[in-house]
Amino acid sequence: MILSMGGFAIEDLILKILSDAIPISQILVYVGVLGAVLLTFVSKMKRIPILQAGLFDNKLFLIRTFSDMLGAVLFIIAISLMPLSTVSSILQTTPLFVTLGAFLLFKESVGWRRWGAVFIGFFGILLILKPDAGSLDAKSFIALLAVAFIALRDIVTRRLKSNINSITVSLYAFILTAVGGILCVPFFENFVILTFNQWFVVLISTLVGCSSYLLLVLATRQGDVSVISPFRYTRLIFALILAILFLGERPDILALSGMAIIVLSGCYTLWREKVRGQSSSV
Repeated sequence: MILSMGGFAIEDLILKILSDAIPISQILVYVGVLGAVLLTFVSKMKRIPILQAGLFDNKLFLIRTFSDMLGAVLFIIAISLMPLSTVSSILQTTPLFVTLGAFLLFKESVGWRRWGAVFIGFFGILLILKPDAGSLDAKSFIALLAVAFIALRDIVTRRLKSNINSITVSLYAFILTAVGGILCVPFFENFVILTFNQWFVVLISTLVGCSSYLLLVLATRQGDVSVISPFRYTRLIFALILAILFLGERPDILALSGMAIIVLSGCYTLWREKVRGQSSSV
């Protein structure tokens, strides 16, 4: 899990750097296409069917895939517009959004302790973003909306049938990422001709991203999810180190306090879910 989160942080840094010279839409198309090609190769090697009977009739699969696409598109846009440390911090609120979404969409029972963790976590977001006169700017809204779609993806993923292979799910997510990039073309600059070095960096970003995902799948399948889930927050630590070393970012004390609050509230939420699951199984 730690290696996976470190890889995702490196991928985020690369995308942040690329966004200074390459339009976001072009990055999305290239990452989506290269990722899809790589996962198609993996599927063929492992003899995993790309097309399964009834796959496109599965509403949860379709919701999951489009949520993943929207989350990826909005997240990369947010990375290009905001400090990497800020976007990575907001991303750590995903467990809180999952709790809120599970209650709103599927009427899951949420106790007062987890509600308290959700509200405290959102207070941490306010410390990071420091909204002027209680209003959030467009960049902050894009980042929060990205996390909302990522949380929706995670909520729906819990309910997907186990007969749909994780590689298949990810393959279609990459395909839709490329489609999202194409849809974004009118809103960004025209495509540019990449240099050899830029092509190399795009390829490295795709390999790191796909490898990180496979490590994540391995961790969640081989380990106790309730034990390894808190280690997802190491992504923020890696992102902070990379942002300070390579981007010259210097989060202030309020932002650091907000990050700590988000991590603690998220860990508490995961712990309460574990306790709730144990009590319901007794």
